[in-house]
Amino acid sequence: MKIEIITPDKKIFEGDIKSIRVPGKKGSFQVLKDHAPIISTLENGPVIIVDQDNEETRYEINGGVIEVKMNKIILLAESVR
Repeated sequence: MKIEIITPDKKIFEGDIKSIRVPGKKGSFQVLKDHAPIISTLENGPVIIVDQDNEETRYEINGGVIEVKMNKIILLAESVR
């Protein structure tokens, strides 16, 4: 899957990943390959990415929106710590 993590100021991350876990409004959820299309608002909390080498990267976001469509993910975060 391809992903872009973007804030109003800059692009934080772009690349190929195996999975992502995000803090949704109704609880944390994971996106894997071939996930159904979705748009969801996000709460403050951790975003955990697993890359193609099974390495885990963690970002703390302050709210935002995620869109998943045809194995392409765009995460727009208000800010990333």
